[in-house]
Amino acid sequence: MIATIAEATPDSTSTAGTRLQLLSCNILAGTSVSGYRDYVTKSWTQVLPARSKRNNLDELALRVTEFDLVGLQEADAGSLRSGFLNQIQYLAETAHFPFWSHQPNRKVGQFAHSSNGLLSRREPIEVIDYPLPGRIPGRGVLWARYGPEWHGLVILVAHLSLGPKARRRQLDFVAELIGSHTHAVLMGDLNCTADSAELQGLYARTSLTPPPDPPPTFPSWRPLRAIDHILVSQHIHVEHLRTLPHAVSDHLPLAASIRLD
Repeated sequence: MIATIAEATPDSTSTAGTRLQLLSCNILAGTSVSGYRDYVTKSWTQVLPARSKRNNLDELALRVTEFDLVGLQEADAGSLRSGFLNQIQYLAETAHFPFWSHQPNRKVGQFAHSSNGLLSRREPIEVIDYPLPGRIPGRGVLWARYGPEWHGLVILVAHLSLGPKARRRQLDFVAELIGSHTHAVLMGDLNCTADSAELQGLYARTSLTPPPDPPPTFPSWRPLRAIDHILVSQHIHVEHLRTLPHAVSDHLPLAASIRLD
């Protein structure tokens, strides 16, 4: 399925050479979490709107302005819990990204409509959304390709399943999408560590390489597990990989400064 490439507020920002700033973040539909008890006390926010969500999105928009590409997971495509706000479009317009794409996935009536998203400073040549295999449908990967000014870069944004067997099937599918592309990036909430058996299989089938020292991203209030990733191919050099301070969600945003060789 071809995804919509939408244009937000015009922006004159351009990239400098072949160095890019990337960010990946699971935003939990704008809900902030400061401890495990919030999963219970704030459970109602997964089906009902709250003023704090818009405030959290505004804070996140301030933090993403320095980036060229932002991959988002668990955004809301416009349902009751977000006040029928397309959160990816809202972030794109608030942070002045000229291009954005979203991939609506799992929908729970009118209450929730999760989606992946991509905010971009340059217009991609092609954007396609793919459903990921799984026993329970509702997960996907957003695939975007850029032109020669970014070395034909391919970006994939994904939110993988909790179970290792499902993740293995999904990463096999992702490997096919990456194919022989020499400049590729997979970013997202992959729900597994960089040395997991599932990701080892992905490295073996593609040009993607394991990160040397991935920072922990989950849970955001006391990060212990590195399950959010920005994985790059062999012809891309990661100059700096870091997390941003807790702004929203139960995951920390993960940022990478990359150079395309």
